[in-house]
Amino acid sequence: MVNTAPFRDWPWQNFGLYKYLLFGPLLARMIYSQINEGVFKNDWCLQILVICILRALVYFFYDSLVNMLFLTSTRRINPQGYDFKQIDKEWEWDNLIILQGLIASLACYIFPPFIENIPLWNTKGLILILILHVGISEPLYYWVHRCFHGSFLFTHYHSLHHSSPVLHPFTGATATFLEHLILTTITGIPIIAAYMMGFESRNMIYGYLLVFDFLTCLGHSNIEIIPHRLFEILPFFKYLLYTPSYHSLHHTEMGTNFCLFMPLFDAIWKTLNRDSWELHKKISSNAGKKGPVPDFVFLAHVVDVTSSMHAPFVNRTVASQPYTTRFFMLPLWPLAFTVMLFMWAKAKTFLISFYNLRGRRHETWAVPRFGFQYFLPFAQEGINNHIEEAILRADRDGVKVISLAALNKNEALNGGGTLFVNKHPDLRVRVVHGNTLTAAVILNEIPKDVKEVFLTGATSKLGRAIALYLCQRRVRVLMLTLSTERFHKIQKEAPLDCQSYLVQVTKYQAAQNCKTWIVGKWITPREQSWAPKGAHFHQFVVPPILSFRRDCTYGDLAAMRLPEDVQGLGSCEYTMDRGVVHACHAGGVVHLLEGWTHHEVGAIDVDRIDLVWNAALKNGLKPVSKSH
Repeated sequence: MVNTAPFRDWPWQNFGLYKYLLFGPLLARMIYSQINEGVFKNDWCLQILVICILRALVYFFYDSLVNMLFLTSTRRINPQGYDFKQIDKEWEWDNLIILQGLIASLACYIFPPFIENIPLWNTKGLILILILHVGISEPLYYWVHRCFHGSFLFTHYHSLHHSSPVLHPFTGATATFLEHLILTTITGIPIIAAYMMGFESRNMIYGYLLVFDFLTCLGHSNIEIIPHRLFEILPFFKYLLYTPSYHSLHHTEMGTNFCLFMPLFDAIWKTLNRDSWELHKKISSNAGKKGPVPDFVFLAHVVDVTSSMHAPFVNRTVASQPYTTRFFMLPLWPLAFTVMLFMWAKAKTFLISFYNLRGRRHETWAVPRFGFQYFLPFAQEGINNHIEEAILRADRDGVKVISLAALNKNEALNGGGTLFVNKHPDLRVRVVHGNTLTAAVILNEIPKDVKEVFLTGATSKLGRAIALYLCQRRVRVLMLTLSTERFHKIQKEAPLDCQSYLVQVTKYQAAQNCKTWIVGKWITPREQSWAPKGAHFHQFVVPPILSFRRDCTYGDLAAMRLPEDVQGLGSCEYTMDRGVVHACHAGGVVHLLEGWTHHEVGAIDVDRIDLVWNAALKNGLKPVSKSH
């Protein structure tokens, strides 16, 4: 049933990104005064825009902080992750800033002197607004908040705020239109009162609003950053400032901890949760200690600088969508590059995301190296050292399976993981390259009635397995390779009665009549032009080839959708859709779920391709490639 309570929905509910045009009149008025009078006469327009931007930056700062799992994972109050459902629900968190910006602009338009004649600094005003906040805003908010926990108001309004399973700074700003109208009134009372008493100043307005947002984010951050020793040294201070763990109890035991920022009022009106300080001490004391041990680790790496900004700790909203170059994030490129340089020098691996599946924790760690570095001869030893350290760390922690992503298992780099298994024969963690499932995904995309395929990258690890599998299905495989020696080596691995189905070719022209291309080596638009009209390009090459031919179709990179019971997954894996991971990632998941005890490194065992495929389907993973 649709909730149609009055003032629940926002007036610009269906505007999408166009809602930011509501600030257009402010910007236009500011530009008009500059053009016609040479100065920003309407200074209040600029001030409101600056305040709104700074307030948004406070939320973005906390959004980044709470998702820096490599720093905050042991300080988390609720160990669950943020899933796509919660992220979408909190998508319009900035409505609060827009609302208050519009109200402020309306007030300044009606009373222009409100900001234009306000002095920059007034110490008495800072003291006064603090007194007004404690004496008016705090108790008023407390009782309004308790009213919203009544049956009708909670059901029709406040339940939206409490529907987020894991607190996040954006949760603090997610509420209905009516709630934020009331909150705006509560926030505005101290400012208006100070103005009417003649103690106003710009630093008071900026400071009050930014501190208000900072404390809102603090309480909803889900990470405990306030040390418990502070309250042991200053016992009464715990009644003056709430903590993230204190506010988290309000979301689990809703009849307690109603205060805005000061637990003093919960204590006065006897709604203080008796476990507040014990929970705070417990979480604060555990900070920095060993966190939860994952059962599975996917060891990824950075592709380039722009893709590094797709990490959840940069912006969770962006990370919750498939990666694409977003021009509004390009100004952050220098900062991202600087951070990456620091990680090259200091970091070994870092935790970037996690999710839970079948009661088991799955984490993604990243090696701080760009894709191009894997092809620099002098960099390979250092990269292998990073990968080896990650494997040994996983082994020490008790991780059961670690899966190597993309270039981390490059054959020329470490023999598809063989280097580490041979060097450390007593590893308890299983090292998996996941390419068996990658091969299975590609092979199951190929229609059963295909009689001939053209294969590039034919002597690679995947190319070899695909060729051997298809020839046993009596499919003629045109293997593009200039190395006769490597071709014959693969051909000899096939059964005698199947070897004739493997054919060496040295030019793309040989495939001009073949409509099924399997691309394992990047090909140019010129090379694609040899494919006949109506051809389909399957591919296992990174990056994907350009979709140059309008008269042909192109397959996706090998990938699978995770089971529906996955929990806490809130970021997309590079260009993959929500809930979809690369096949090598999925291969490691299957390895764990099946409890297999062997390492999957080196050459692909062709006889296991169907076994791994069936195991993936049995465990709820689904293929996602487009049909053709």
